[in-house]
Amino acid sequence: MRTSISIAAVTAIFFGQVASQDAEPVTDNPVGVTYKAVLPSEPFFKYSGLEGNVKGYVSATANRDGNGVDFSVAFSNLPKEGGPFLYHLHVAPVPADGNCTQTLAHLDPYERGEATPCDSSEPQSCQVGDLSGKYGTIQSDPFKAFYLDQYASTKQGIGAFFGNRSIVIHYANKTRLTCANFVQVGTAPPASNVTYAPPPPSTPPAQTDSKASSTPLSTPSS
Repeated sequence: MRTSISIAAVTAIFFGQVASQDAEPVTDNPVGVTYKAVLPSEPFFKYSGLEGNVKGYVSATANRDGNGVDFSVAFSNLPKEGGPFLYHLHVAPVPADGNCTQTLAHLDPYERGEATPCDSSEPQSCQVGDLSGKYGTIQSDPFKAFYLDQYASTKQGIGAFFGNRSIVIHYANKTRLTCANFVQVGTAPPASNVTYAPPPPSTPPAQTDSKASSTPLSTPSS
């Protein structure tokens, strides 16, 4: 009996480790592509102490060398209670009726799960979409943050791509407060904005009379 229990425990640990594979850095994001999620005017969760909705956005641009994504986060008009607030990339987009529960779970292509809290010192071990777990919760109003995330992606067709997904802000108890979809707002810039002008042709040196130059100067007789 003890043997079977021990084997089951070891098996569970083994498969748990396999399932929680670390995220891999994305090194080939399309440079210059930007996605932005702007919060709506009305909150999903109607809190009597909040006038209107949380204001702000999450903007994300592929890093200049394609390694990771630069995030710019700005929120304001947060509820006076219920923090610190969390925010994550979610798998599904927000439907037309604004129902944040329909955004499903966090973006988690490596199937890490939420049972173990994210360790910000090892962001590769966290869910790709757990931005507040990796870079800090919302503890001020207004709130701003800027960071480079190596694991989210602006490259379509891979699990870490978030351009067709959503951002969700939660209360500390994980109740969903508000949400918004990402839309593409920028594309790859041209290689250069400087117009190339070829240098003007060089002017050939003036020709001299070889006969004149070879004739010695006469000297007056003394």
